[in-house]
Amino acid sequence: MTDKDYVAFIEKIKRKSGIDLSLYKETQMKRRLKSLYEKKGFQSFHEFFLAMEKDKCLYNLFLDRMTINVSEFFRNYQRWNILEKKLLPRLLNGKKHIKVWSAACSTGEEPYTIAMILAQNSLLKDSYILATDIDEQAIKTAQIGIYPERSLKEVPLEYKTNYFQQEGSFYHVKEDIKRSVTFRKHNLLSDRFETDFDLIVCRNVLIYFTESAKKELYEKFSNSLRRNGILFVGSTEQIFTPEKYGLKTIETFFYTRL
Repeated sequence: MTDKDYVAFIEKIKRKSGIDLSLYKETQMKRRLKSLYEKKGFQSFHEFFLAMEKDKCLYNLFLDRMTINVSEFFRNYQRWNILEKKLLPRLLNGKKHIKVWSAACSTGEEPYTIAMILAQNSLLKDSYILATDIDEQAIKTAQIGIYPERSLKEVPLEYKTNYFQQEGSFYHVKEDIKRSVTFRKHNLLSDRFETDFDLIVCRNVLIYFTESAKKELYEKFSNSLRRNGILFVGSTEQIFTPEKYGLKTIETFFYTRL
């Protein structure tokens, strides 16, 4: 594998999909995709791309490997508890509904977690929850809303009882929760951002981007929040100079727009 081979692959993928792999950390992305194409019997990124042009299933595998769809409900539960008990009242400030975006939502566990928290606090009815991801297959999985038991290991018993229907070793998200989430395909690095969000949740994806791409995303997230809105990031994604983006730390991994 040569750098020239990978650079050409980046250019072809951008033309094909609009995804700019140069904005992802090169060493990690190369290793991840090389592992996939070798497993499928290819010798180079050039061979891999030619095969993807003819095989949609292979292309979907590429998207899945690129986006690392690993998620679970209430991941890092203590952070969600802080959001519900401490920050949600601050966000509401007398309102009965909020506008939320789960960015890079993967297979749906995160936006459904948000919906359950809102339902538990009698806020779901008029709230808006947008969930987006670049991977169409992940979105389809999310819309089905069926998960193995391991995805629920951090879900409190009350939530498990109220918002899931168990069938054997799988759990179905109840219909009122599923209906409350609007799923949409979206490329964080190139597509337009909606605005006036009370809460944006983007966790465990920024770590895969270059520093310049992360800075651009912080700026765009900040601009998409209403004043005093909150950005919630992952446990390895602390923003060290939030004031550069018009943000202020209010809890670990939580930032408010000034």
